[in-house]
Order: sequence, then structure tokens, then C-alpha cells
Amino acid sequence: MGTMEVQVKGVFLATGAAGAVPAVLLALSAGRSIPIYIGLWEAISINNALNHDVLPRPGTHDLFLAMLECFGIGVVRLHIDDLREGIFYARLISTRDGAEESLDCRPSDGIAIALRAGAPISVEERVATDAGIEEADLPGFVDLATYLS
Repeated sequence: MGTMEVQVKGVFLATGAAGAVPAVLLALSAGRSIPIYIGLWEAISINNALNHDVLPRPGTHDLFLAMLECFGIGVVRLHIDDLREGIFYARLISTRDGAEESLDCRPSDGIAIALRAGAPISVEERVATDAGIEEADLPGFVDLATYLS
């Protein structure tokens, strides 16, 4: 199996009797996505990046990207490479002076950084097969912006 490039469909809240849990949806194909449940602050950061919102002060992901750029490090891509016991694993791939480096990161942080850097996001096909779900089967997903307004 190989890898496939995905797009961030949006940031949502999965609502239910127990409350609301933030999730980012990665679009695989028409009507099929990977939901990754994340923290609220990461959800807000990803949503800001998707909407190209610029805050008056840099957030953590903005600061991290600015620091990378300051030291001549470019973000090449985010690669979600594993799913074990319900936990997604990812690698942030960067380059400096032609040398490529791979850093372990949480997918939520990696997505927030990759979006800001304009870097592609890829997923192992095995992970996409195991975690992909029909969007019609997603329980009570509400767009984050709609939920917050």
C-alpha cells in the first residue's frame, strides 16, 4: 500500500448526550472522510488557518512556523502514518539546506502547521482504509463556526 493526499474538509464538533468533542475531517473521496478527534485549542487553531484568520498576537502554531522560517527550515508535508488503539500518529516533514528531517507530532498540531505553511497532508492508505467513514454515518457533526456563533 502507499499514501494518498487528503484535504482538510473542516473543523466540527461531534455533539451528543455527553457533550461536544472537536474533530477535524480529512476528505478521502466524495462522501468519505477520516474524523480525527482533537482538543479545542487545536480545533480553533486549525479553523483559523482554514479561514486565513490572522490574530493580533501569534498563536503557538504561528510562532512555531515563524521560528522554523527564521532558521531557514521549510515545512514540506504532514504525513499521517499510523493508527494504533484509536490514536493517530503523524510525521512533520521539513527541509533545510536540502536535508530532509521527519519529526513525530500529533496530527492536530501537524495539520495546523501544514495549513499555515501551505504544505500538503498525506495519509497511509492502510490508515485511510481503517479510519475512513461515510460522512452520513458521522453522529451530530456541527461546523465549529456555526456552533460558536
